[in-house]
Amino acid sequence: MKKALIMVDLQNDFCKGGSLAVPGGDEVIPLANELQAYFDLIIATQDWHPHDHTSFAANHPDKGVGDTIIIDGVPQILWPSHCEQSSRGAEFHPGLETRKVSKIFYKGVDKTIDSYSAFFDNAHQRSTGLDEYLRHEKIEDIYIMGLATDYCVKYSALDARQLGFNVYLIEDACRGVALKPGDIALSLEEMQAAGVRLVKSRDIIDAGTHAA
Repeated sequence: MKKALIMVDLQNDFCKGGSLAVPGGDEVIPLANELQAYFDLIIATQDWHPHDHTSFAANHPDKGVGDTIIIDGVPQILWPSHCEQSSRGAEFHPGLETRKVSKIFYKGVDKTIDSYSAFFDNAHQRSTGLDEYLRHEKIEDIYIMGLATDYCVKYSALDARQLGFNVYLIEDACRGVALKPGDIALSLEEMQAAGVRLVKSRDIIDAGTHAA
């Protein structure tokens, strides 16, 4: 049975020194590189925002980072400007090995709506094409890692379960934002309740089955 590794948003802006740095974000890069040898298919995602994206607090003069607004009926948390298209912040972390990446999926490209999930925007109106790609490649088992546990990783995992994939979260290869205390733990509980299985990177490495 073929299995895919999805590396979520391992980009400069989410790592140390970035505009939306996730605490400990850099720490998952060596794991991402080591884990790739054990999968049949490697997928990477990138937040890829236009400069006038609606999720940027800077585009709402009367609001601040962390505020929530409603856009077309969808709640939107406001973030620092990040991962702007073709910027250094949107590039992959320089330490990330990308030679084995089969395909990159871009999200957050529509300025009017955010896209945490690797599969859909936050209103489930636009697909990234990842679902179709995985099915074409005959993937049933998906392992997810990356940034951040309580946002893009969580929504990617939940959508993957909703689409019928077997989903494994590589817990130690993720880091969270934790806007509020307890957010990360709650996210893990939510994913488990949806049928996502939590694993450790050593579970995969120690099994010792390299991909062909």
